[in-house]
Amino acid sequence: MRKILLSAAGLAMAGVAGAQDTAAPPADSASYIIGTNIASNLKSQGIDINLESLVAGLTDVLKGSGSKIPAAQAQEIMTKFQADLQAKAGAKAAEAGKKNIEEGKAFLEKNGKAEGVKTTASGLQYSVVKEGSGDKPKLTDTVKVHYHGTLLDGKVFDSSVERNEPATFPLDGVIKGWTEGLQLMPLGSKFKFVIPSELAYGERGAGGDIGPNSVLVFEVELLEIVKGK
Repeated sequence: MRKILLSAAGLAMAGVAGAQDTAAPPADSASYIIGTNIASNLKSQGIDINLESLVAGLTDVLKGSGSKIPAAQAQEIMTKFQADLQAKAGAKAAEAGKKNIEEGKAFLEKNGKAEGVKTTASGLQYSVVKEGSGDKPKLTDTVKVHYHGTLLDGKVFDSSVERNEPATFPLDGVIKGWTEGLQLMPLGSKFKFVIPSELAYGERGAGGDIGPNSVLVFEVELLEIVKGK
């Protein structure tokens, strides 16, 4: 909980700093901004709180009367609270992972039968959007690409195209689906990849958008090959 509150306080101060112009905001406005930032942080972490009790705790400490709950008891309560949060998060992730497995399996099966789609021995699916005529990169090469990544529902989770900033990386330093798929691409090509979760981020997922066992869809254009190490 201490970590949560510190994080919330940090966000609150950032919010206050961002809201300032040449004149300092009134204390009541700054207080309101601090409150909204704390609330946003708690909400983003899925923490269910009793608002009345939260306000009472803030009031007691800020007015100098201190906490009504002894430190030892507070530690015991927060340890259990954190354990409950972790258990709920684990159950939610397991449920999402199971759903993603089922949806991903159905999508891969259907997509594998689509015209122009090829499936490799590993399960990677790809189709040619534009065929290049240059060399194919090797595992030891570094490549420069443009890419656009989405989930099965079409949600964009990452896109160098939208940033208008190509990405450069060693081919052996990315997810397995990219490492394998890019070696199939002649320079100048643009391919569409459908990457099974085991060739992407697997059970752990990645960031806030890519859940456990997620199948990922990428359009990738190979712009440059930097010869290897």
